[in-house]
Amino acid sequence: MKRFLPQSLAGQMALLIGGALLIAQLFNFGLILNERQKLGLARNEGPAITRFAGTVADYVQAAPEFRRLVLEDASRRGARFTVDPLPRVGPEAERRASAEERLRRELTAVEVPVADVRAAVRRIARRGSGPGPEFQIEVLFLSARLEDGAWLNARVFLPPRDPLLTVRLVLATVVLYLIVLGAALFIARRLSRPLQDLTRAAEQFGGRTAPAPVAPRGPQDLRRAIEAFNAMNHRVLALLDEKDRMLGAIGHDLRTPLASMRIRLESMEPEEDRARMIASIEEMTAMLEDILVLARSGRAREQARDMDVTALCDALCEDYAELGHDVALLDSARVVAPVQATLLRRAVRNLIDNALKYAGAAQVQVRRAGGAVEIAVLDSGPGLPPDELDRVLEPFYRVEASRNRETGGSGLGLAIAKAIAESHGGSLHLANRAEGGLAATLRLPADR
Repeated sequence: MKRFLPQSLAGQMALLIGGALLIAQLFNFGLILNERQKLGLARNEGPAITRFAGTVADYVQAAPEFRRLVLEDASRRGARFTVDPLPRVGPEAERRASAEERLRRELTAVEVPVADVRAAVRRIARRGSGPGPEFQIEVLFLSARLEDGAWLNARVFLPPRDPLLTVRLVLATVVLYLIVLGAALFIARRLSRPLQDLTRAAEQFGGRTAPAPVAPRGPQDLRRAIEAFNAMNHRVLALLDEKDRMLGAIGHDLRTPLASMRIRLESMEPEEDRARMIASIEEMTAMLEDILVLARSGRAREQARDMDVTALCDALCEDYAELGHDVALLDSARVVAPVQATLLRRAVRNLIDNALKYAGAAQVQVRRAGGAVEIAVLDSGPGLPPDELDRVLEPFYRVEASRNRETGGSGLGLAIAKAIAESHGGSLHLANRAEGGLAATLRLPADR
């Protein structure tokens, strides 16, 4: 059920307000229609009941020889009055209590005593003068029992009810619903647009470049939140700049004593001890360089520029081949994309080194996939357990548990490649190949 519900703030507000307003409008429509029908009924029956009460008063007060004339004079304009021994409203008729109550009040007002009153409305089918269909008219039957036991009866044709009453009420309800719903949607959109800007800015900001400021707009609460977000972005950027300066200072300060130690060791005896200590210093220097590259990969100052990515990978493969490594570029189309060349070389080199270390050979392929460029480094090694595919991308994590660089490295190669891919706005994905081995794919945006 939840998958059919709107996910956006504007959609949920529109659904909630629209649903609540629809229920309220339907309830209100029913009440208004019922009241209008009652009012229309009272307006139609009221004049007829008043006319009947006046006729009864005239009949009672007239001399016996003039009573027939009173009834004839009243029997006009769609009404007929008679005096009969029995009431026209029989026991089988559906009597209307509201009309009878009003008739009693009218007769009391003209001071005419009656023993009983009855009222009923019937629908009678009539056909017009032309060949058209039949139509229904309402007829009001009224009966009043006089003191002598006779019944003064009346048949009055009621004016037709407004046939467009329901249509007008429906149109008024729909128009009001659309106006209120439109205003609610306008407010929801006014609230959601600044939130969308805020979300977009948060997704785009990766701490690599100066954040794009979000223009404060909308209600005051949203404006304050956007202003706080902009200020937070600048504080984060300042902290990252300070981190870069600190790492640069640490790297400089550590490189100097390491270089001094190596110079001192060059004259150290015996030679075997000297070689081991120099190897340890070189390992420390290489690890320090990897750490600094990882820390700075997301804050590279190199400007991205359009480059033939296929040619870049081909040159790397040739370099490895000249050194005697089994590295080849598979058939790849020419792909040009905006990249930071130095960083991208480092990332691809790390992936090739990883493939050589665990499989002894590597194949590189460049292809365009939709709006992205994919650089795939393939090997035929043992691959990785499925639960390790994501973990090996974490800094310092190694499937091989020892910390020996000869058997597993420092655990930073893939992490550096991933950071470089993300600095381009892309990603690094590892997957086991169906034919065996591992596929490491750098996915970079083709346009920036």
